Amino acid sequence: MGIIKRSIKKFDYKPRYYQGEGNPYEVKHKFDEFRTTIGKNKSLKGKFVSAWDELKESKGNGVNRTLVAIILLLTLIFLFIIDFDLSIFIK
Repeated sequence: MGIIKRSIKKFDYKPRYYQGEGNPYEVKHKFDEFRTTIGKNKSLKGKFVSAWDELKESKGNGVNRTLVAIILLLTLIFLFIIDFDLSIFIK
């Protein structure tokens, strides 16, 4: 499959009598203007590097605490279900 390279073909319809700017029928995602990983046809490594840079620059640190709390809660529920003895952690 490496011999044949395919590119995504986009349909670019422009109405004949439309006087405004841009295309009124253009379908865009809600957050396209804020993403750095879309747009140019980058390689797979380029997409990972730009996504990693975007993750480093993001300021949403509250999600990580929430994720840790959820994982901890699910772990404790799992240990309770399998009847694990938690008294080994307490003297």
